[in-house]
Amino acid sequence: MTRQPGQPARNIPAIPKPNANQTLGIIAPASHVSREELEAGCATLQKMGYKTFYLDSILDRDLYFAGSEERRTEELEEMFKRPEITGIMCARGGYGSNHLLPHINLDAVRANPKFFMGYSDITTLLTYFCDHADLVTFHGPMVKKDYERLTPEMFSTDVLSAGAMAHDFLSAQGSQPVPGIGQGILYGGCLSMLAASLGTPYEIQTEGTILFIEDIATKPYQIHRMLMQLKLAGKFKDVRGIVFGEMMDCVQPGEQNYTLQEVIKRELVELNIPVGFGLHSGHVSQSPNLCLPIGVAAELNVSENEVKVKII
Repeated sequence: MTRQPGQPARNIPAIPKPNANQTLGIIAPASHVSREELEAGCATLQKMGYKTFYLDSILDRDLYFAGSEERRTEELEEMFKRPEITGIMCARGGYGSNHLLPHINLDAVRANPKFFMGYSDITTLLTYFCDHADLVTFHGPMVKKDYERLTPEMFSTDVLSAGAMAHDFLSAQGSQPVPGIGQGILYGGCLSMLAASLGTPYEIQTEGTILFIEDIATKPYQIHRMLMQLKLAGKFKDVRGIVFGEMMDCVQPGEQNYTLQEVIKRELVELNIPVGFGLHSGHVSQSPNLCLPIGVAAELNVSENEVKVKII
């Protein structure tokens, strides 16, 4: 069943977060991960009380991918099918998740709904499973990028130990938000991947959503170009609100007498919906990396000094 535009995923059993002593299945659906990075991240998760499991083939390498398309697809489906796996966490992003889309057996995903988390290139899988497999997915930390560098004193702010799914957060200083309140289905992820879906059978479904957008090391004009692409494709129609991530290192080299927020606001202000900035999920400069459930009802409340996202 495909999610209808603007509607939450339907007939889904509650997806609980994994608890200590339960097993997390680690997969690499995109770029290659080294043994050192993988083991360091898994060691942190184990110190937090979780069991970790991964297939030996996760260390395969084909160009910059974590092995062949067939290997990565089989690994993903295997983790959904294994009864001892409570949640699935991606080792890293990079590039390559979109290669899996034509091969994934969605029936295996639908029949075994599980906590599935990642970000960056994994956005492709988050939105695909939400739209086409009726699965609430989670935009949040990964093994290499987050748990590898997580220290014990940070454990209390980590999503798996805190379990927080509703967030109030201050907007970035000087963010020039567009105030307002909107309610819709929380949806989105990395802007580059959202734009890359357009014109494919896996095109994102944004109607009726609170759209979350983030990226890293992308110049303001490139951000503007992708926003314009989404706009011309009709992807802002009936969007109820937009909230941006930290947008880390999204600056123009050299002198720049404008801010990224000014560029974004100029393009989106005519939508007459709330627009906020500074949600720390995905590519972030420091912990915590907030976990956002993709596919559930949420409220975005933006004022001049504060941005709030509440899961409703």
